[in-house]
Formats: sequence, C-alpha cells, structure tokens
Amino acid sequence: MLLHLKNVLSAGELATARELLGEKAPWIDGRGSAGAQAVGRKNNEQLAQDSMQAAQLRDLVLAAVQRDPLFFSAALPRRFFNPLFNRYGGGTNHYGAHIDGAVLHSKHPAQWVRSDISCTLFLSDPGDYDGGELVIREPQGEQRVKLPAGDLVLYPGSTLHEVLPVTRGERVASFFWVESMVRSTEQRRLLFEMDMALLKLRQRGEDDSAVVQLTGTYHNLLRMWADT
Repeated sequence: MLLHLKNVLSAGELATARELLGEKAPWIDGRGSAGAQAVGRKNNEQLAQDSMQAAQLRDLVLAAVQRDPLFFSAALPRRFFNPLFNRYGGGTNHYGAHIDGAVLHSKHPAQWVRSDISCTLFLSDPGDYDGGELVIREPQGEQRVKLPAGDLVLYPGSTLHEVLPVTRGERVASFFWVESMVRSTEQRRLLFEMDMALLKLRQRGEDDSAVVQLTGTYHNLLRMWADT
C-alpha cells in the first residue's frame, strides 16, 4: 500500500527543519549507510547521525508522525528506525533502483528494526528542484512521487524503488523505516481500509449496532494479527 499523508509537518516545524539543515549542517557521503547491494547505486549526501542537528530533527519528525492519526492507522508502528536526512543535487544527485534491507540497526535508540514500511518526508518544495522523483515499482505499476514540503509517503519496504537524478537545485528529505505490529502488508491494508470506512460512518453520525459490531471486528482482527 502506497499512501500520501499531507501536512505531516506544520509550517513552523518545516521552518525549523530547514534552519537546522542550512549552511552549518554537517553533510557526509551517503554511501556510508548503504547495504552491500545498494552502495554502488547510492550517490547522495546524508546528515551526520551524531550531529546536534540530527538529534533535534529526529525528535521533530518522530513527534510529528506519531501525532498523525492516519500514519498510525496505516503503519500501526511497533518500532522506528531513527529518521535520517539526505540531500540530492550537483554531483551527488541520485539513488539507483534497490530494495531496502529487511532488518536494519537503528542508532537512536540502538535496536534492530524490521523494515516493513519505508517512509519519505519531503522537506524541499517541488519547485525548488527538477528531477528527484521517488519512483516506486509496485505490482500494479510504477508510481512517481514528488510531494509538497511537509508531506510524507509510506510504502512497503519490500518494494523496488529509486530516486531519479536531480538536474537543478537540491532535494532534501527525511527517510526512515517502521516495524509494524502487523507484519503482513495485505493485513495492514485491510485494517486501514476498514478503519477509514468506520471513520466515514462516524462522521456521518452513524453509530448504530452495525457500526459497533464492525468496530469490534476491526479490533478483533487487530488482536489476532498484531504483535506488540
């Protein structure tokens, strides 16, 4: 399931992020965090994980996604791989087609995380750069993603994807992974669709016995499928 979440960052949070990623930000070669199959395809810069800027930005991004009800409904997060931050432009401008590692070691906190869900949070306005689309190859076809600053896309970590070359300007984003309480992509999709349907029924003022029964079914399925 590919999902576009709008305005995950507020205008104030986006301004703070851009300030922290400004001239004093310590950018390093992004290949240092790539796995064996991806290192030859990765050509970007990454914010040093142990920097003051990275620590503040991690907290900002995690606070934003964890307060977003759609993110919670779609991801059902159990563990997070700490948010990282990358930059594409000039001579370091693309990331070839690859699949993310299945199990990744997060630094903050130090833990192993199964990469059920990949997330990209855009921090640059689309008009500030050319190219740089995130290309996600799903069974039903190819999706090209280039979102407004502050918006996030989440998609299965098992998906082949790439970032096309940036030919003008700079593309800056945060990226991270989620280990979900519900391991199966199909089960998460069904739960999300049911949750969204129940939300629409409640918004229409419908709260009869059928809605109560469907709500119970949602939670019983979650109870059946979730690991906490």
